[in-house]
Amino acid sequence: MTHGTLRLGTRASDLARTQAGTVADALVGVGVNCELVPMTSDGDVTRASLASLGGTGVFAARLRTALLAEECDLVVHSYKDLPTAPHPGLEVVASPVREDHRDALCARDGLALAELPAGARVGTGSPRRVAQLRTVRPDLEVVDIRGNVGTRLAFVTSGELDAVVLAAAGLHRLGLDEVITETLDWPTAPGQGVLAVEIRSSQDAPLREALAQIHDGGTWACAQAERSVLATLEAGCAAPVAAHASISDGVGTPGPRLTVRALAYRPGGGEVLEASAEVEPAEAVAAGADVARRLLADGAADWIHD
Repeated sequence: MTHGTLRLGTRASDLARTQAGTVADALVGVGVNCELVPMTSDGDVTRASLASLGGTGVFAARLRTALLAEECDLVVHSYKDLPTAPHPGLEVVASPVREDHRDALCARDGLALAELPAGARVGTGSPRRVAQLRTVRPDLEVVDIRGNVGTRLAFVTSGELDAVVLAAAGLHRLGLDEVITETLDWPTAPGQGVLAVEIRSSQDAPLREALAQIHDGGTWACAQAERSVLATLEAGCAAPVAAHASISDGVGTPGPRLTVRALAYRPGGGEVLEASAEVEPAEAVAAGADVARRLLADGAADWIHD
């Protein structure tokens, strides 16, 4: 590797810096020095709802502008925050091994979701989680919240809310496992728990070769299947859509098999459409598109684009 120290762009939040740090550490492990270049995005400084900000991409725009301006050499995103359309001049080229993809309930008094009293106030900024909560527990009051992990958890410790729902991956990465009162067994946002390393399309082979050493092919295939669902639905992170893919070891089959499951929720909760497919990992993108088309055929567009 002939590069000097690489400048790795990241959002300035504690979670984003921690995520980027895992990539930097992995690169150091293959002989590449890195320094973090923290930046503040529009999504980090406003308390407006994610839907009103335009949804997917609000956290990524600042990093991408800096990357194109050569203020840094690579950037790290949460893959679920990236629009599905390619960005001119940039490429996502690597994803390390996925963290826990699930959602986590963080509730007062160690309560699980089923144990929360009727009328309990539960906070989330995700329309998908709102629909899931209202489907499972229509008696709850779901409150729209914004802010970093610490801010959201403080709503519970202050008594303003009874619980919040967060991504388990972020809590694990921040060493906050003790605040999780239940790991929720429902499908989550496409790409949740996956990091995306993006570079300029013009960047050279040594950087690409280094990133290939920290890349996980199974994580990549699952993320591409999930994002293909989102792209085919023409939906963003402000839509009540969930998708999750996993790869089995292929026992009883000629090789590994990828299963992708996608769901669309009525925004107010109470109704859900579901489709799934099982394919070879090389067919991940096609499988995601196929299950999305089946959701659309069943009427999902009325909920997604409402």
